[in-house]
Amino acid sequence: MRRAPDKWRPSLGLVIFAVLASVATLPLVGLFFFRLYDNQLIHQTQAELIAQSRVLAAVYAREVEARLAAGIALGAEVLPGVRPDREDQLTPIRPALDLAAGADLLRRRPNALPANAPASPAYVEIGARLMPIILETQKVTLAGFRILDPRGVVIAGRDEVGQSLAHIEEVAAAMQGQYRAALRIRKPDKPPPPIYSISRGVGVHVFSAMPVVVNNHVAGVIYTSRTPSNIFDHFYQERRKFILAALTVILATVLIGLVFSRTITRPMRELVDRVARISRGDRDAFRPLAHYGTREFAQLSHSFLDMAEQLARRSDYIATFSAHLTHELKSPLTSIKGAAELLLDSLQSKSDNLTRMEQKNFISNILGDTGRLEAMTQRLRELARAETAPQNEHTELSQVIGGLKSRFPTRAIDATGCLDRSIGMSSEKALIVLSHLTDNAIRHNAKRVRIEAVAEEVFVKMTVSNDGDPISEANREKIFDAFFTTRRDTGGTGMGLSIVQAVMTSHGGSIRLLPSSEGVTFELQFPVA
Repeated sequence: MRRAPDKWRPSLGLVIFAVLASVATLPLVGLFFFRLYDNQLIHQTQAELIAQSRVLAAVYAREVEARLAAGIALGAEVLPGVRPDREDQLTPIRPALDLAAGADLLRRRPNALPANAPASPAYVEIGARLMPIILETQKVTLAGFRILDPRGVVIAGRDEVGQSLAHIEEVAAAMQGQYRAALRIRKPDKPPPPIYSISRGVGVHVFSAMPVVVNNHVAGVIYTSRTPSNIFDHFYQERRKFILAALTVILATVLIGLVFSRTITRPMRELVDRVARISRGDRDAFRPLAHYGTREFAQLSHSFLDMAEQLARRSDYIATFSAHLTHELKSPLTSIKGAAELLLDSLQSKSDNLTRMEQKNFISNILGDTGRLEAMTQRLRELARAETAPQNEHTELSQVIGGLKSRFPTRAIDATGCLDRSIGMSSEKALIVLSHLTDNAIRHNAKRVRIEAVAEEVFVKMTVSNDGDPISEANREKIFDAFFTTRRDTGGTGMGLSIVQAVMTSHGGSIRLLPSSEGVTFELQFPVA
């Protein structure tokens, strides 16, 4: 048999280690995919800023509307395409910033510039009225607020009051009546923890510019900002717990590795060692393994060791059979060779040193030994057919009994019981079994053969008995051995019962000799078809 080409292959232990290491490192590898989570946090931050800005914008608009009669100046008119549809009761603004795309990430926010002209007193008054609301809101939301007049001048906020932010992109868009948000690079006040380098979310700032629209004109801008929450901040704050969790994962991985080692790796190595010992001829290697690990591996080990043991027994059987066959063939071949040499010497001799009677005896011996070899050859062919595996064979016992009676018409063969049952054996092989038993009985002076069949769940039990010469106690253990016979001088080959046993065994049946006070009784178990 051709062997597989020798090349490097990973061992089972290496594969298990690689799988366990991959499982253990999955949480660490997952950190690199937290950018998606950062993006979700940015959306959440933008949504919060939209909600807060919308509330302040509504308050701001009411303040402006209250001063319209006093002649408060409004900003640019909102273009018709930008105005919301009056029929729409709901006009939500959905978060749209995307850190993963990278296109929404802008440079750091430009600094405020000096205003070209100060804000009007009316807007300064509105800013003063909104300032307490801003301060209370900041305590909870931690967001930065800038309230701008229609020209982009800061009228309320912690910093930059009186300065202009009109040059900033999102503020400029809001001054035209469009909501705009931006994601900008942020320089933190202090160096972040090392783990923050994995995430880009901590280095950005979300800016939201919400226009305040009154009578289709921009009355101001609510400019808010906030750093989005970051999962690594939580990691860093709870680092001790996460270290404990990592140790737990490592311990669990080690425990899983030990379980794999005991249930898979160790039994596999022991089985491989058994294979090597069996190949060296060590018969002690057929004993059960010390540890099987899993049920499937136990089944595999049992099946393999049973197969190896059967092959070993088969090898022993072939060796013993070959030795017996050689011995059995040696006697007739030696006799034939000796008789032929004597006849050849007689023919080549000038004087006729063998009488006609002696020549006739030598020829008779040759013919007798030839017949014995022919009978032995026939038995060997039957034995070879008997040991072939069955292929969906079945037949009824009544057909076999009918064929048996036709083969031995002068003998009394009585058959009773469930002869209508089908057995898992061909008619030819079943007839070989019963013919050998009947022939043996006749050759040992039997006058009657009795067959009784009894149906069981998976077998048909058949008792074959005869009234011939009983088998001695000394020979009862040898009758199924190949070439064992008590009538070698009358042409017995000693293979009949060996063939019967081979046929029954190969078809999943059995045969055994039952104790009996008179004659001989065999019990056969045929498998049910």
